Parts: sequence; structure tokens; C-alpha cells
Amino acid sequence: MRVLALSACFVAGVVMGVSGAFLQAARLVIGGTALPWGLVIALICLLVLVRAGVEWTHTRWGGWLVLIAWIATTVAFAAELPSGDLVISAGGRQMAYLLGGVIVGAAAATVPPVDLLRRR
Repeated sequence: MRVLALSACFVAGVVMGVSGAFLQAARLVIGGTALPWGLVIALICLLVLVRAGVEWTHTRWGGWLVLIAWIATTVAFAAELPSGDLVISAGGRQMAYLLGGVIVGAAAATVPPVDLLRRR
């Protein structure tokens, strides 16, 4: 059963990587100022998904598998396709998504499950 849960965490990380790659580009321009709402939503979703993986599997491996799958998918989308297209281009918002995702995800995956903390 644990293998199935960990596999589901990996698949969830891939899905988050695919959806986040496209969502992070969304922004709202108000009076010449761009508000990167997609970036904020993508990072919050990654944080919640990593913590859900930790809590669901009752081990940090669940969160780390979500993060590893997200990183692999995100790096694949940041690479140039044979046709010359990029899903995640170079820019400040995109770098914030990459670096912020790694920092937020690693921090969320490092914290043990809540039930383990309560037992201590």
C-alpha cells in the first residue's frame, strides 16, 4: 500500500510540474504594473501538495517524491524543444518560479508529519 501512495505522490508532482509550468506565466497588468498571480498560486499549490504527500504517506519521502517529480518536470519544460519553443522562458518571474519552488518545496518536505511531531 505504501508503494502505491508513494507512486501517487510522484504522479502528483509531475501533474503539478506540468500545470505549474503554464500557470506561472499568468499575470494581471494594472496601470503598467504586472501582478504575477499565477506564480503565487503555483508556489502555494506546490507547498500544499508537498505537505499533503508528507501527511498522506506519514513519511517525508512522500513530500520529497512530489518535489523530485516537480523538479524533473520543470527542468524538462525549461529546456528548449527541438522546434525551438520554450514553455518556461528566461526572465525574472520564471527564475522566481524555479528557485522559489525549490526553496518552498524543500522546506515543506523537510518538516516531519504532524502526527510524528505530536508523539514527541
